[in-house]
Amino acid sequence: MIRVLIADDSPLVRAVLRDLLAQATDIDIVAEVGDGRAAVAQTALLRPDVVIMDVMMPEMDGIEAVATIMASTPTPILMLSANTDPTDSRSAFSAIRLGALDVMAKPAGATTDAFGQMAELLINKVRSLSRIRVMHHFRAHRRSIMPAPAPAPAAREGQRRILAIGASTGGPKVVMQLLKELPGDFAAAVLIVQHIADGFAAGFAEWLDREVPLPVALARDGEPVRSGRVLVAPNGAHLTVNDAGCIALSPAPPLHCCRPAVDALFQSLAAAQRGGETVGVILTGMGSDGAAGLQALHRQGAFTIAQDEASCAVFGMPKAAIERGAVDQILPLAEITAAVRPLFGR
Repeated sequence: MIRVLIADDSPLVRAVLRDLLAQATDIDIVAEVGDGRAAVAQTALLRPDVVIMDVMMPEMDGIEAVATIMASTPTPILMLSANTDPTDSRSAFSAIRLGALDVMAKPAGATTDAFGQMAELLINKVRSLSRIRVMHHFRAHRRSIMPAPAPAPAAREGQRRILAIGASTGGPKVVMQLLKELPGDFAAAVLIVQHIADGFAAGFAEWLDREVPLPVALARDGEPVRSGRVLVAPNGAHLTVNDAGCIALSPAPPLHCCRPAVDALFQSLAAAQRGGETVGVILTGMGSDGAAGLQALHRQGAFTIAQDEASCAVFGMPKAAIERGAVDQILPLAEITAAVRPLFGR
C-alpha cells in the first residue's frame, strides 16, 4: 500500500485529491494537513511514501516545508501549482531545486469527462514517485552497471555544434545543475526535452533562464538552431530539427506516451545527418524514451553520455540506452559537464 500525505490549505483541493486518489486501491491517504509546518511534523511522524504539497500555504509555505523535509526526513514530494499563475509556477520550481521531484497542476474540480484522466495522471505520478528513494543530496558514486569507457579525446574546435539533452522524472533539477556549469559563451546550441506536466514547460524554461548563464527560451517553430542558446521543448509538441537546421515543432502522435518525446528529438537529428555534430545526453527518468534515438545518433558518430545509477532519481531511461549499446560514457551528474565541454569549440 502506498501511503500518501496531502498538504494543502484549501479544503476543496484536499477533497478533490481524496476523490481522485480513491480510484486506486493501492493508495492510502494517511494524513491531510493545511499548512507547511504541519506537513513537516506529520511527515516526520508518519513517514509517508509520497507527500503531495501545495506551494502557497500559511504558517510555512511549501518551499520552506520541502527544504525542511528534505533535510530531516527525505521523502518523494509532488508539488501542486496553479500553472496559470507565474508566481505560483516559479515557486514550484524553487521547491524542485530544493529536492521536490515533480510538479503538476492543482486540481480545483473536474468535469465528469476530465475526472478519469485527471485521476489517472495523479495516480500514475504517485505510484512512480513512491518507488524513488530520495535523499537530501546525491548519493556517493557507485560502480555503474558496466565500466565506463576511457574519456573521449577532445574534438577538433567547432566539430560538435549541438548538445541534445533528454530527461524525465527528477530531471528539472538535474538539467539545471548541468547547465549551470556551462559558460555563458558556450559554443553550441542546447536542445532540451524534459517530460513535464501540461502547462509547466514555459515555467521550466523561465526558471532555467534565471538560474543558468546561457539564455533559455521555449522552442518556436521555424527558428534556426543557434549556438549559445538553450531551447526547451514546449508542452504538447515534439521538438525536432529539420534538414535546414531549424526547429520543427511536430504534432505527431506521442512516443512512449509522451509528447514531447526525447526519441523524437534524437531521431530527428539522426535523420538530418547531424550525428557527427551532436553530443547526446540521457538523464534520470522512468521508461525507455530516448534509447532508440540515442542509438541512432551513436551510429552516426555522436558522442553519447548516460547519467549513472547512483546520481539518478530513476535509472530507467539511462539504463535502457546503456543496454542498447548506445552510450559512450556512463557518468555521475557532477562529471557530465566536465566531459561535455572539451567536445565543443571555444
